[in-house]
Amino acid sequence: MPKQIFAELVKKEKLLEGLYKFSISAEEIIDIAKPGNFIEIRINENLDPFLRRPISIFNLDKKNGILEFIFQVKGKGTELLAKKKERDKIDIIGPLGNGVFDFNNYNNLAVIGGGIGIFPLYELSKQAKQAGKEVHTYLGFRNKELVTLEKEFYNVSNTLTITTDDGSYKNSGFAINYLENDLKDKKIDCIYACGPLPMLRAVKKLAEEKNIPCQISLEEKMGCGMGVCLGCAVQTESSSDANPQYLHVCKAGPVFDSKLVKI
Repeated sequence: MPKQIFAELVKKEKLLEGLYKFSISAEEIIDIAKPGNFIEIRINENLDPFLRRPISIFNLDKKNGILEFIFQVKGKGTELLAKKKERDKIDIIGPLGNGVFDFNNYNNLAVIGGGIGIFPLYELSKQAKQAGKEVHTYLGFRNKELVTLEKEFYNVSNTLTITTDDGSYKNSGFAINYLENDLKDKKIDCIYACGPLPMLRAVKKLAEEKNIPCQISLEEKMGCGMGVCLGCAVQTESSSDANPQYLHVCKAGPVFDSKLVKI
């Protein structure tokens, strides 16, 4: 059951220009959160902006009761959030989402992310490696200047492949190309992905061609985060354009079996 808390901002870090990591005291949420869950944040007490902002959970530090999330400044809401100061209280509801990453039945995981879509994958990789799973991580960025969290993912992965579209850092090209090359040798038995839709479509297609289970985390605009506003609908694969059927990312997801949804 999600909880509403007023969490203290314990630490604020600027990772890149317009990219921030917040560490908040949120023991009540951490106790029940799972990899793939997200939180909804009220930016201001005066309800401007009115809607909460959904942000994925990056890290659960259960030992110290600290929840970490990372966000990019994109509009008024995130711009105001970025102005919060350490020791400020933040109004948060979480954990949200019923679709979460599940690695219990797999042993050789491929984790692939692109850009700001890498953030929900960290807790998955961390918990899977702690459980004794082989974790092979593939992270793609546009260029060297946008590469982030390399050290963090290195520490929770058995192998880590970093790619840049323009070849300015590490491997040149797209992360999915390196994943495809490794599928046979590393005997991957499940793929986990989050990132831009073109990347997710390519990962979904590859997984289905190779008959490998695949779990994808979708990012949609969410008003309520609880399936009430119906603003984050995604069409199911089993439905047709003539008779469409939908699931809601905030409630059924944000993590889905890739064969279940049209993207």
